Amino acid sequence: MSESLYCRTCAAVSRTGQPRYGFTLPLLSRLLTLAGVVVLVGMLPWISGQDPALALLRARSGEQEATAETLNAIRQSLGLDRGPLHLLWEWLKGLLRGDAGTSWVSGRPVLPGMLQAAGVSLTLMLSAALVALTLASLLCAPTLIQGLRGRARRSGGMFAALFTALPEFLLASFLLIVGAVWLRWFPPYGWQGLHYAVLPSLALGIPAGGYLGRIIGDALAGTFSENWIATWSTAGISRRHIILAVLKRTLPGVMPLVGLVLVSLTGGAIAVEKVFAIPGIGRATLGAAAAQDVPALQAGVLILLLIASLAGIIASAVRLLILGHALRSGAMPVQEDNAGPASRRAFWLPLGCLLLLALLLAAGLPRDPNTSEFLRLQMPSFALPFGADAMGRDLLARVAHGTLHTCLLALFVSLSCLGIGLMIGLFPRLFTGPIEVTNALPPVIAGLVVAAINGPTMTGAAIAVIAVSWAPLAAHTAALVTEINARPYIRMLPVLGVGPVRRSLLYVLPALLGPLFRHAMLRLPGIALALASLGFLGLGAPPPTPEWGRVLAEGMPYIERAYWGVLAPAAALCVLSILAVSASNLSGRSRG
Repeated sequence: MSESLYCRTCAAVSRTGQPRYGFTLPLLSRLLTLAGVVVLVGMLPWISGQDPALALLRARSGEQEATAETLNAIRQSLGLDRGPLHLLWEWLKGLLRGDAGTSWVSGRPVLPGMLQAAGVSLTLMLSAALVALTLASLLCAPTLIQGLRGRARRSGGMFAALFTALPEFLLASFLLIVGAVWLRWFPPYGWQGLHYAVLPSLALGIPAGGYLGRIIGDALAGTFSENWIATWSTAGISRRHIILAVLKRTLPGVMPLVGLVLVSLTGGAIAVEKVFAIPGIGRATLGAAAAQDVPALQAGVLILLLIASLAGIIASAVRLLILGHALRSGAMPVQEDNAGPASRRAFWLPLGCLLLLALLLAAGLPRDPNTSEFLRLQMPSFALPFGADAMGRDLLARVAHGTLHTCLLALFVSLSCLGIGLMIGLFPRLFTGPIEVTNALPPVIAGLVVAAINGPTMTGAAIAVIAVSWAPLAAHTAALVTEINARPYIRMLPVLGVGPVRRSLLYVLPALLGPLFRHAMLRLPGIALALASLGFLGLGAPPPTPEWGRVLAEGMPYIERAYWGVLAPAAALCVLSILAVSASNLSGRSRG
């Protein structure tokens, strides 16, 4: 996620020294992108390639015969016989009147129910944000105290990495097992009071708080290493004023990442709502996608996009409020990255995770993942190390085959994002709108749209993750191109008679490929987790495919009497999560 800061940085840099079209082109790109998103959502009943009347009939009654008379009656009643453009126009006019359409399943207006569900989700996200800020403050407190004592150094971040390692849907499953099933301290499902919000808020807020603790702690350490801190301390300025100055110096640089964390709460809330059966907007939208209730799905996706956009706008407003005149006048100093090179010990953790995954593959790939040759929910034993699932299938085999399936698909997605990011990053101002919208779009929302068009498939999950994962690589490409073009030997090439095509192919492109390929490979574990989250939500490969997220979702209904059905895939996902966090730490230090 941290690489997405390049998008904001490149956008800020490109505003200076540009020709007279420097403002018009990005603005036009934003408007066209937003219009494209609205049209895409409005055309969902048609772009799936299926008859909308048939989809409506199946949503209302799966057993009724689809005769020509019945389908024609549905088309006439809803105006489907007038074509997609008429339906889109009527839908847009309805939105302006506060009418998002009528549910194909219940026959009632969809907007009141979706707004009520959105209120539940906003309450959950606000409580999770409070948890995240509290945890981030606790993680940053040691760095702040050490900095005031004159010892500006970055901690190992072990606790922050531990909190960040578990994705929301996996942490939610763990908290459900421990807090609701084993300890019985909190209710496992529902939303009937504040005590019902404790476990969901922790599941959603802990990963965000761990991530914020890491990035703010590193930024604080960099600020405390600057010379003016020692000058102020020698001059006798109070610690309170130093703390306020340090925070004002540090927070603007990390506010774009804080905005991305707030946006990520939108996608994480969908998974948490499913685990804890919370009647929020995410769960309602998932239900609409599963029931092919397109009007409800349209309203849910639009509300989720508005919530994600609002979170990003709030973060940007806070940044503007803190910076004030410095940002408007271009007087912001550049903060140095004082992170040293990664030590040899820092490589042991990701290497250990890779060895564990290799051992899992070696032990599980020779076994059959689809044959039901054991008892239902059979306990783990020497012959069955991970136990059996609800259909009597070997969980070790399913988790191992899921490892191979998910990681190979993640490799394909990473390389695809590399190619797309390389092409789009060469024209950053032209694609300002798509980059900003992509940054504000969690993979789950893209998965909902793709599933509505093509159904839940492995290919659809890959397309959904690609659709929202290329932007950091595009922004990285734009930043590298600016840096490479500013090198003296590149500026001398036109003088030597080297044309622009030859310069790009023989000099600029080779300098780009190495850093971008390393960036894409470092994002591979995180992409695998995104694919697993879509599988967990039922937006990925259909059964009986042994995919990590699906294996975890299949064990959730039996969590109270067969916890090993969840523990086995959760442990594998946890290993991959730790690999992703440790690899990102190495990435940040190598760039320093």
